[in-house]
Parts: sequence; C-alpha cells; structure tokens
Amino acid sequence: MKKMKLGILAGVVALVLLIVCFGAITIVPAGHSGVVVTFGKVSERVLDEGMHFKIPFAQQVVMMNNKIQKTEVDSNSVSRDLQTVSSGVAINYHITKDASAEIYQNIGEQYADTVLQPAIQEAVKAVTAQYTAEELITKRSAVGDEIGETLSNKVSEYGILIDKFNIVNFDFSAEFNAAIEQKQVAEQNKLRAETEKEQQIIEAEAAAEQKVIAAEAEADAIRKKAEAEAEANEKINASLNQNVLRYQQIDKWDGKYPSVVSSDSSILVDIPIEDTTEATGSN
Repeated sequence: MKKMKLGILAGVVALVLLIVCFGAITIVPAGHSGVVVTFGKVSERVLDEGMHFKIPFAQQVVMMNNKIQKTEVDSNSVSRDLQTVSSGVAINYHITKDASAEIYQNIGEQYADTVLQPAIQEAVKAVTAQYTAEELITKRSAVGDEIGETLSNKVSEYGILIDKFNIVNFDFSAEFNAAIEQKQVAEQNKLRAETEKEQQIIEAEAAAEQKVIAAEAEADAIRKKAEAEAEANEKINASLNQNVLRYQQIDKWDGKYPSVVSSDSSILVDIPIEDTTEATGSN
C-alpha cells in the first residue's frame, strides 16, 4: 500500500515536472515576434522566431504577426466639385518587430480595426477632396499614390508600415455617370466630324493634284506632238529640191497650157514639136 502511494506521488511529481518543462518553453513561429508579458506587465524584450524559455505560470508570450497582411475598405467621400465618391481600396501592410510590444501594449491585437481602418478613411477623404470627380478618373494612379503616402504618414508612427495601396474602384452618382457618358459621346462625335472633314480635305487635295497631273501630262503630250511635227517638217523641207518640186508640178498638171504664161511661170514642160516641114511636103 505504501509503495502504491509512493508510485502515485512519483507519477504526480513527474507530471508536474513535465507540465513545468513544457510551460517553460515557447516557440515563436516564422513571420512572428513574441511579446513577453510577466504577471500582466508587457516587457520591452521581444522574442525572435524559434524556441525560447520563459518562467512557467509567471510569463506568457503573445504572438504578433509581422507578415504582410491585406485589408480592403469601402469609403464614401466628396470630390472638390462636390460629387459623391464611393471608393474601394486595398492595402497591404505589416507591423515591425521593434514596434510589436508597443502596439500590443498601447493598441492591442486589434490594431487594424483600431488604428488602420480609421486612418484609411481619413486619408481617402482628405485626398479626394483635392480633386474633381473627372480628375479622380483621369489621374487615378496619382491619386492612389497620394492617398497611400498620406496613409503611410498617419500610421507609421504606430509602427504600421504600408507596403502597397491600390484603388480598387471609384463609383459616382448616376447623374454624374450620365454626364460623363454624354461628354464622351459628344467628344466622339466631334472627333468623328473632324476625321471626316480631314478625309474630305485629303480627297479634295488628291483630286486637285490628279487634275494638275493630268493637265501637265496633256500639255506635255501636245508639246511632244508639236515638236515631232516640227521635226518631221524640217526633215521634209530638207529633203525637197528643185527636181522633186518639178516632178510634183508635172504630176499635178492637167495637160492644158495656161492662157497666159509669164516668165515667172513655174510650169516649164518640154513638149516635143513635130517637123512641120515634113508634114507639109507630104501634103
């Protein structure tokens, strides 16, 4: 009976020692830091990743996530031209290891809801109020960068760092959307009219140029024809001589002598004359 009691006692002691041993060891996972709390008091010492020893029952280690986290927020604001703007933003952020203990002590583990969310709302409203609704659309990238910078300045003092800020969407009132659509339609119509006008001008210029080319070609053809005729006439004139002219005159003569023949007559034909004497003798 006594041995049984000693065995039970030894087992209890062993169990207690085992619990104490396990309670004296803590493991900080990757991407986290361990905030040591001793009897409710937060220590400035922050544990790195890995295995550490702590005082059982007296100390506890709170794990603070130092990985990049993401949050999405919907915000309502007003633009510079008093248009209602509904914004959807996405933020990547993380807390630094050095600020983990201070964040846990002063803000708590819900720091995203306590500090980050209100800062996002404030930054979005402050920046969108500096732009017109149309500028928020056309300068979306610049607006996003400015909101991200404003937000970073607000939360960095708490040890919260903004890694990336994105504007997911901008939504406006139905009236503003209709006005934007009408403006786009008007601009498209204007662009179409200008394009058609330019096309007409180009076609008119092309037609005029074609006419000039045709006129120049026609004039050039007439000039070449005249030059060819002149050259042919020169060759003909050069080839003509008195014999050719005489032949042409004889060829064209109808066999009749002119009633009047001048010394300047150009028709000179040698006509054989029969011997009249012989003719008379025969009679």
